[in-house]
Amino acid sequence: EYPFHRHVSGFTSSLRTSSAETFIPTPIDLANGLHRPHQKPAILRKISAAQQLSASEVVTHLGQTVVLASGTLSVLLHCEAVGNPKPTISWAKNGEEVKYNDRLLLQPDDSLQILAPVEADVGFYACNASNALGSDSVSIAVTLAGKPLIKASRATMINTESPAVTIDIGSMLKTIQKANVTINCQVAGVPEAKVTWFKNKIKLSSTHHLHNGLLLIANVSLSDQGLYTCKASNLHGEVTESSQLLVLEPPRPLPYLEDLTAVLSSAGPSTHSVLTSPSGTKLTVNPGSSALIGCAVDGHPAPNITWLHSGEPLSLQHQLLAAGRILQILNVSDFTDGKFSCLAQNEAGSLTQVMTLAIQEYRWSVDKLTACSASCGHRGLQLPQLRCLLDGAEVNISYCTGTPKPSLQPIACNRRDCPSRWMVTSWSPCTRSCGGGIQTRRVTCQRLTAKGSSVPVSSEACAQVSKHPVDTQSCNRQPCVEWAASSWGQCMGPCIGPRLAVQHRQIFCQTKDGTSVSSDQCSSLPRPLSTQNCWTDVCGVHWRVSLWTVCTATCGNYGFQSRRVDCVHIRTNKPVMEHHCSWRPRPANWQRCNITPCENGTWLRGGEAEWCRSRKEGRVVSQKHSAG
Repeated sequence: EYPFHRHVSGFTSSLRTSSAETFIPTPIDLANGLHRPHQKPAILRKISAAQQLSASEVVTHLGQTVVLASGTLSVLLHCEAVGNPKPTISWAKNGEEVKYNDRLLLQPDDSLQILAPVEADVGFYACNASNALGSDSVSIAVTLAGKPLIKASRATMINTESPAVTIDIGSMLKTIQKANVTINCQVAGVPEAKVTWFKNKIKLSSTHHLHNGLLLIANVSLSDQGLYTCKASNLHGEVTESSQLLVLEPPRPLPYLEDLTAVLSSAGPSTHSVLTSPSGTKLTVNPGSSALIGCAVDGHPAPNITWLHSGEPLSLQHQLLAAGRILQILNVSDFTDGKFSCLAQNEAGSLTQVMTLAIQEYRWSVDKLTACSASCGHRGLQLPQLRCLLDGAEVNISYCTGTPKPSLQPIACNRRDCPSRWMVTSWSPCTRSCGGGIQTRRVTCQRLTAKGSSVPVSSEACAQVSKHPVDTQSCNRQPCVEWAASSWGQCMGPCIGPRLAVQHRQIFCQTKDGTSVSSDQCSSLPRPLSTQNCWTDVCGVHWRVSLWTVCTATCGNYGFQSRRVDCVHIRTNKPVMEHHCSWRPRPANWQRCNITPCENGTWLRGGEAEWCRSRKEGRVVSQKHSAG
């Protein structure tokens, strides 16, 4: 009988890890191996009752436990396998390929020989048989003096799909939630070693799934994370190995992001916010505004966030907040319309959430028209009103200056026949300029057609709409007035020239019948003169001058002379009042004379006496009478 698992000396001595189907060879199979069809490798197991193999030279097949003692000189490990094609044999120790040397020898029959074994040779040796159809592997334990031994692995396994996973103790496992995890702690020792399990240094109770060195953790959750330790002990000692279990949670979307609310509260009023989602969200913003885009995801370990724009890494100005979970765009106009996506990744998987950014554009609108310029006829026009819109709302027209204006064409409106109406000509000139006259005009009833022509119609058609306008009216009813003047006054007053003076008369406004009225009523008429020049003998005058007197000094600065100036009548040569001659400048009646330096003294004359004044001292030095 060749069992698949069996305890020998306290460990599972023949753990088979084969990719081939279980095959138990028979003597006939061995005899006819060369004649069998192709088959996967199978290692022969020769397992007897639990025993300790200890001697100076140990020869054993797989399925036994070798206990090294101080007198052990050699250990020969046999490995026989069948298969077609013939399997290739290789050896590994504690999961690593055996490196052959002068002590570790591979024999021609594929046996492994250990010469002069030492403590470093302790461990689990695995014989691996493989051919093109598959492989088979069986382990054997080599212990030192029966001390416990644990088969450990230093591998790291990441499970993101399988619902069940098995690892050897010593490995690190990262697995998704709800998977069933089995940790295998294969031990050896003489006598049989006892296995005890711990989680985070706390002993696990028997309620856990413990069996033959196996620990089963069913339906793994985050609470199962931790360090699991297997302790193997017997009377010769104890040994431990540990495995770290990390529970992975793929990134998953969250309905909210608290950090986004906090950041938005401190942002300006023009800042918009939106969360990405797996199905995609949309944010429409105005040009020049800012935006906060949140990536609300969770996972274990915490996912790394990568932001993309239209599938490419961000290159324009931006900021990452809240450990990369918030993308802040300071000016959306730096970006073109497109998709922003956040890629959340951890060891359990990845999640992409998307947001589409749409930037509103300023555009011209001509959807509104002015009121029609006419209610009927042929001249009614409406002009389109040019407006600048953003998201349907009117904004200042300056925002659209960078956008070409649409052409504006007037639109005809109310092009229809007008109702009949009275048409009047201009009033004729008044028959009189004052005193009441008559003026007339022509009144007709007409209808303006849509083609612009005026068609006469009966007066009854207009009379139903409005009263007949008057065609005659009085005009210029103000009384007729004229300027009147009194007789000219005497030719007198100030003379303004030779024999020329001024005379006056009164000017007043009166009606035709001689009634005086206000001068304002005659203001539109030419006003007669109220003054005029006239000839008079009184103004026949001129200035008459006498000869100059003798100068008062012969030299120096003090000599002067005088003369007589009179206004006299030309005809009578008699003096008259000087104002009659004021129309001409009055001649001078005195002047300085003999303004020359004196050599010694200067004689001054005054009346009948003369004085001699010193030129240097300016004082009188002698006096004499003209007589002597």
